[in-house]
Amino acid sequence: MGRGQELYIRAKQIIPGGTQLLSKRPEMWLPDLWPAYYSRAKGCEVWDLDGNHYYDMSIMGVGANVLGYAYEEVDAAAAKAIKLSGMCTLNAPEEVYLAEKLIELHPWADMVRYTKTGGESMAMAVRIARAHTGKDLVLVCGYHGWHDWYLSANLVQGDPLADVHLKGLAPAGVPKGLAGTNLIFHYNHIEEFKQLVADNAQRIAAVVMEPIRNDYPEEHYLQEIRSITRKKNIVLIFDEITAGFRLCAGGSHLKLGVEPDIAVFAKAMTNGYPLSAVIGIKDIMKAAQDSFISSTFWTERIGLAAALKAIECYQKYNVEETLNDIGNKIRNGWKEISERLNVRIHISGIVPLSHFEFEYEHPLAYKTYFTQEMLKHGFLASTGIYASFSHSDNVAAKYLDACEKVFQQIACIHQQGKSIETQLDGAVCHSGFERLN
Repeated sequence: MGRGQELYIRAKQIIPGGTQLLSKRPEMWLPDLWPAYYSRAKGCEVWDLDGNHYYDMSIMGVGANVLGYAYEEVDAAAAKAIKLSGMCTLNAPEEVYLAEKLIELHPWADMVRYTKTGGESMAMAVRIARAHTGKDLVLVCGYHGWHDWYLSANLVQGDPLADVHLKGLAPAGVPKGLAGTNLIFHYNHIEEFKQLVADNAQRIAAVVMEPIRNDYPEEHYLQEIRSITRKKNIVLIFDEITAGFRLCAGGSHLKLGVEPDIAVFAKAMTNGYPLSAVIGIKDIMKAAQDSFISSTFWTERIGLAAALKAIECYQKYNVEETLNDIGNKIRNGWKEISERLNVRIHISGIVPLSHFEFEYEHPLAYKTYFTQEMLKHGFLASTGIYASFSHSDNVAAKYLDACEKVFQQIACIHQQGKSIETQLDGAVCHSGFERLN
């Protein structure tokens, strides 16, 4: 057991849930064996507390580090902001500069507000929509954070959110009076959406959805949603927290050709610094002044400065082209290797956020085995990858070489008639929210 695993044992005694983010729990990756903590990171390279070196071919800071870890131009801008003082009684001018830049990238938008995290920015967007319309009901498609407005979907019978992102999200602590204030619809199911609108049109404040995540929209799907929401005076909110700044410098909706009333950005916008933005049309955004929406650290300078520089780098280096190239290289490699070795996988996701699933009984056991063996080859890896500007062709080639070795091992296990579970060095990884002991 390494220092990281030992530290995580201590963490679970004093931090509920062990970590601050479900996606970073070692149980989601390789229970008892995942390195858990890093000492430093640069580009797509990571060193754990024992000095072991890995290439990160997984989620790159949970999608935050599009340019790579410790990217010098962005870090220099943040360091300059720190030197000039990250906080002051007066406002940071970067608030205005960044708002102007986001509006320049999205000409349909007129106004901008900031928060620090994706979850709270989504809560802000929904608050603004409800304040503007005077209505309460929200139709939801996708994953949008941990706040009460979203998690209240699971106050009704069943586990509605299991179908759109994570299973087992118990709404403990969410006021029961919020039951029925949001309803789930499924991506690319336009008739389901139309029926929900028909049944509830007079109560709907907003439609909240990711314009793209795991699948590309079917023809006219987003356009129909836009047409219906406009006709019914429903606020259309696009959650661009995951997809934004990957398909282009700005929101994915710019590539998809559909303009929302509000769009929300976080994660990728700053390359690892805490800042998120809610942008929208003036008629709706001005409702933010009718509701109390305010927080001290939304005004700090560092994230604003980092976002401005990160966006500059996205444009200057045509980052989306690299993400597309690396994503396609990985996808094509998975396909070629798996078909040649007769290992059954299903590849999906948008190119910069590609993933695969093992098509066998007990797929989580296969996923755990893949992570376990890739770690031995020096890769932080699972069945998905967030392409990064720091992922070179050379690193991608090394990664695919390791993938081939592990897929070959899986093929041999099948040929020998063994169970994949017997090849695990520990427990099977979790797939959703589970209480830790």
